[in-house]
Amino acid sequence: MTSPAKFKKDKEIIAEYDTQVKEIRAQLTEQMKCLDQQCELRVQLLQDLQDFFRKKAEIEMDYSRNLEKLAERFLAKTRSTKDQQFKKDQNVLSPVNCWNLLLNQVKRESRDHTTLSDIYLNNIIPRFVQVSEDSGRLFKKSKEVGQQLQDDLMKVLNELYSVMKTYHMYNADSISAQSKLKEAEKQEEKQIGKSVKQEDRQTPRSPDSSSNIRIEEKHVRRSSVKKIEKMKEKRQAKYTENKLKAIKARNEYLLALEATNASVFKYYIHDLSDLIDCCDLGYHASLNRALRTFLSAELNLEQSKHEGLDAIENAVENLDATSDKQRLMEMYNNVFCPPMKFEFQPHMGDMASQLCAQQPVQSELVQRCQQLQSRLSTLKIENEEVKKTMEATLQTIQDIVTVEDFDVSDCFQYSNSMESVKSTVSETFMSKPSIAKRRANQQETEQFYFTKMKEYLEGRNLITKLQAKHDLLQKTLGESQRTDCSLARRSSTVRKQDSSQAIPLVVESCIRFISRHGLQHEGIFRVSGSQVEVNDIKNAFERGEDPLAGDQNDHDMDSIAGVLKLYFRGLEHPLFPKDIFHDLMACVTMDNLQERALHIRKVLLVLPKTTLIIMRYLFAFLNHLSQFSEENMMDPYNLAICFGPSLMSVPEGHDQVSCQAHVNELIKTIIIQHENIFPNPRELEGPVYSRGGSMEDYCDSPHGETASVEDSTQDVSTEHHTSDDECEPIEAIAKFDYVGRTARELSFKKGASLLLYQRASDDWWEGRHNGIDGLIPHQYIVVQDTLIS
Repeated sequence: MTSPAKFKKDKEIIAEYDTQVKEIRAQLTEQMKCLDQQCELRVQLLQDLQDFFRKKAEIEMDYSRNLEKLAERFLAKTRSTKDQQFKKDQNVLSPVNCWNLLLNQVKRESRDHTTLSDIYLNNIIPRFVQVSEDSGRLFKKSKEVGQQLQDDLMKVLNELYSVMKTYHMYNADSISAQSKLKEAEKQEEKQIGKSVKQEDRQTPRSPDSSSNIRIEEKHVRRSSVKKIEKMKEKRQAKYTENKLKAIKARNEYLLALEATNASVFKYYIHDLSDLIDCCDLGYHASLNRALRTFLSAELNLEQSKHEGLDAIENAVENLDATSDKQRLMEMYNNVFCPPMKFEFQPHMGDMASQLCAQQPVQSELVQRCQQLQSRLSTLKIENEEVKKTMEATLQTIQDIVTVEDFDVSDCFQYSNSMESVKSTVSETFMSKPSIAKRRANQQETEQFYFTKMKEYLEGRNLITKLQAKHDLLQKTLGESQRTDCSLARRSSTVRKQDSSQAIPLVVESCIRFISRHGLQHEGIFRVSGSQVEVNDIKNAFERGEDPLAGDQNDHDMDSIAGVLKLYFRGLEHPLFPKDIFHDLMACVTMDNLQERALHIRKVLLVLPKTTLIIMRYLFAFLNHLSQFSEENMMDPYNLAICFGPSLMSVPEGHDQVSCQAHVNELIKTIIIQHENIFPNPRELEGPVYSRGGSMEDYCDSPHGETASVEDSTQDVSTEHHTSDDECEPIEAIAKFDYVGRTARELSFKKGASLLLYQRASDDWWEGRHNGIDGLIPHQYIVVQDTLIS
């Protein structure tokens, strides 16, 4: 290689190295700029977060103050009501309760948003300030470390450059020495070749002269060869020395090259990552804590809001016009209770206080009574039709006002294409064009309803007046049919009172009426009845009368149920005495239902005989009633909720909520397991409840239920055979399932075909089913209109 070519190659190598180093140096500079920008963005982000939460705190505080003003405005208006007692009484009504809860929710939200503003200002913003300070300080220290790492890396690169130049220099010297050595070797070979040729060319002339010449020439050649050999030796030594230096320099260069590459790799792969970690030290964790403080505040705000909304939702669910009407009438009992009856005020000397039905006015009274009866029949039919129309119209209004159009969840389904919330809300129910049409239709329907309502009330008022006159005329004239019915009813009442001395008249009569007419009545014992009718029925029983005697079904079922519950609630000594409360509560904790029933039985057997008879009668009725839960919606648990507080009061000093739940579970168990809990008629003589609503008294039979059942079965069989010649049996279809409680009662399924021989009583038929003769309850069947011929 020529010297110019070598020099050119060295320049290219150095230039390539310089280019690579410049690129690395530029990268290092950009790295620092990138970290600086990251720090600036981080500081700006934290500053924006501080400004955001500071502004949000102001908004939350303003919102809180506005909410507080809103609540105080209406609370002050409420407090300024003159009649504070009236205001206090109104709080028990469900709409007022909703209003109070709504105002309380506004006050609660006001307090919560004040707390939220305080958390933003005094908790979250200081956290961001601290994060910003820590981040700047750590970045400054990290930048110093990074600068040191870059300086060390450049130092390594400079050392590599020096070692590389040394290697190139020594290697060039070695190549130069090698070239000179090769030149000396060529000269030596050339000199030796010349000497050989000259000896071959010389011819011998005389011995002496030739010898002298050869000696001189040989001396000259030796001198030249020695010079060349010395020069070769020197060049060989120089080459050896330079070659060794070049080898050592190359070794140092290779070692430095490996070290430099390792340092560069370590810096880019590890050091830079560690440096960024130093810059981020604690930043994300601190930011996480600050934002989680925000999330915790917001979530607790939402939880508090949901708790208040749940209370409002519960109050909305309990909006009940019937209950509010009952509460209103109870609150102002003296206002809504009927006044005392007007008494006859005789004129001076007139002592007669009854209608005179003697001649000559008797015929006139008879004619007038007949006219009233005819007119009443027409008016009742007409008024019944008006009532049906009114009820249908009322149902239409209820359908209109109860339409479920309150779901606005679609308004909160935002998307990127929506320009504003207004574009979403504009399609809600209240802005639809059809609202005007619906409102007009509703008002028209309401007008028609009130027209029919007025017509119905006027008709009912007229019927009431005419009916009172008719009844008084009938009573005065003493019509035979009315007299017979009255006597039969009176004798039936007396007979039932005599046979049910162990069962109070109010209990026996209410249960009999419900068993005959109200087994399928929805919400029995749960829906409140008319307070006025409850008072009338209660007062009648207290006077010794039975207002529910006979087959009339013109009483309100819920009112009768209320009288029965009111009787047990008003007992001076509860049906379940307080001294056995803890023993009964201990039974409730048993998981096995049969064991629980046995323990309840043991506890109740200590009670007096009369109490056990009443309990047995009542719970047999409740069990019978629960079998119609699909129709009346009252399963054993619902009945227990209604009767628990009336039958057993929680002693003072106990947790009313938890104890009442145990009481309800106890009553539910007794309803379900009443046959296993109470003694049967053989063990405890006394009246028992029958499925028809009447009582069966086993006191007179020396053999208890078995003897009575056998006698009854034998009587039915005998009467059936004696009546076969007189008439054909009547076909009937079962309306409900029935399970006989005694051997003489037949069991059958709904839809079963039954044969009826004759009436055994008002409540029972003698008949046959599946080839077996026995008793069939009248209330459970439909009798065919035609006889089977």
